[in-house]
Amino acid sequence: MKTIISLVVGLFIFSSCARAQDMSGHHHPTPASPVDAVETQEWAKQRLAKSSRHQEWVKVKNGTREVNSFVVYPEVKNKATAVIVIHEIFGMSDWVQSLTDQLAEAGYIAIAPDLLSGLGPNGGGTSSLDRQGVGAAIRDLPPDQITGDLSAIANYVSKLPASNGKVVVTGYCWGGSQSFRYATNNPTIKAAFVFYGSAPAIENVPDKAALAKITAPVYGFYAGNDARINATLPATSAAMTELKKTFDPVTYEGAGHGFMRAGEAPEPTKPTATGVKETDDKATADYEKALTAWKGNKKARDEAWTRWKKLLAAI
Repeated sequence: MKTIISLVVGLFIFSSCARAQDMSGHHHPTPASPVDAVETQEWAKQRLAKSSRHQEWVKVKNGTREVNSFVVYPEVKNKATAVIVIHEIFGMSDWVQSLTDQLAEAGYIAIAPDLLSGLGPNGGGTSSLDRQGVGAAIRDLPPDQITGDLSAIANYVSKLPASNGKVVVTGYCWGGSQSFRYATNNPTIKAAFVFYGSAPAIENVPDKAALAKITAPVYGFYAGNDARINATLPATSAAMTELKKTFDPVTYEGAGHGFMRAGEAPEPTKPTATGVKETDDKATADYEKALTAWKGNKKARDEAWTRWKKLLAAI
């Protein structure tokens, strides 16, 4: 039964991420507990620990701010393109770090900034904050500060000796919207990869003035079972087409919001019968629901990775 409870908690976390992110990608109610989110990511922590790639934490200056950032280097002969990874609404997590490592495994310098750096007790970041603290910090992040942090990261990573100078950006959930927004603020990035995030908007209408500033192609990765975000896509596509900007969204049917993380989690475990019919029936129903969701998310994640790597290789 503990397994079933964990699965339900995991699904709640993913749905909370979806509900918490509005069209602007900036103002949010308090999200689910980051502690709960981390507890469902032991598999991500273990994968990261097994990596042979060089990983390090660096502090990148943005004016008087220091942005604590996780960098992983690929094991390649030639200089590599850099990928900036923008975390979910839960802040810096084991999964974000694991994903960063997986990008390095694919041949790219990957860097994930903790955008909550310095906002916790004693100048800490995500790991120093509780649920209310993370929610308040994410909600109150000034857009200009986010842009400044990301630009400092882009400048830093583009000048690394192992870098070829090309920088792309990607983000997930809240970070997906931030990656779309950052494409409107930095004309030097080579591409934006938006995972289940929306475009900059004003009162639910795409902000054409902002979108007009985009110079890089924007590639979208969306879940079939994510009506809230998907409802924004027709207007976004129309606005980008009108502005003669590249916006290439793909929707993965059978997947839910957050499928890149949910599809990497371990397969749900079939519950052990207790002999109590009502209890067993509920446990079986919960398991089957979780298994169906997991299969849809895993399929979407695998297909998204294949597409993403192909797009990255072409930059």
